[in-house]
Amino acid sequence: MGFDRDLLRGSLELVILSELGAGERYGYQILAALRDQTGGRVDLKAGTLYPILHKLEDQGSVQSRWDDSSGRDRKWYALTDKGRGRLERDAREWLDYATCVRSMLSRVLGAPSAAPTPGD
Repeated sequence: MGFDRDLLRGSLELVILSELGAGERYGYQILAALRDQTGGRVDLKAGTLYPILHKLEDQGSVQSRWDDSSGRDRKWYALTDKGRGRLERDAREWLDYATCVRSMLSRVLGAPSAAPTPGD
C-alpha cells in the first residue's frame, strides 16, 4: 500500500534529489529506483515525475542532457552543485522535522521515540 498523496507531496522533490544524489539517471530509472527502494510504496507516474524534474532544472538544482548512444534517445538528469547543497540542507531539515513528529507521535502510540536528537 502506498503513502497518502498529501504526505508524499511535501517530500517528492527531496526523494528525487536523493535518488539523483546516487548518480545520473534517466526518468524511468528514477521511477524504478523509487519504487524498488520503497517496496512499491512510492510508485510515481511519469506525469508526476517530469514536471518536478523540470521545476528542479529551472531552479538550477538539476541539469539534463540528451543521449542516444544506446540506440534510444534518453534525457539524463544529474544534480548540480547547487542541487547537492540543497539535497544536504533539505535532508537535514527533513530529518529534524521527522524527529519532532516521531517524538510527538510516540506519546500517542505509547512507543519510545528512539529518534536521534536534532543535528545528529
